[in-house]
Amino acid sequence: MGVLDEIFRFITTGSISGIPTIVIMILPFIIGLIVGYLVHKFLKIAIIAGIILIVVAYLGFFGLSLGALKNLSDKYGPIAIQYGALLIGILPLSIGFIVGLIVGFVFS
Repeated sequence: MGVLDEIFRFITTGSISGIPTIVIMILPFIIGLIVGYLVHKFLKIAIIAGIILIVVAYLGFFGLSLGALKNLSDKYGPIAIQYGALLIGILPLSIGFIVGLIVGFVFS
């Protein structure tokens, strides 16, 4: 119990670079709320844009080929994997952001 008491004492009375620790812990949650709200709103627009893109590709106004998609995946795939690994590496530090994202998405 001594470790937990020390952690709670640091959270409530400590500071990091002069900023109270509780403020630093709340900021990712607030940012997560804002991002979750925006993702929820933009998701509706993305679904409509995707449907329009499929219809336009079906009618032949816009070409979608598997070769072009393969070239894009070869070019940008390793970069996406690198950023994904970075994101997974910092996820334990940003639990407040994840919780805020979910709450912002659900309650918007």
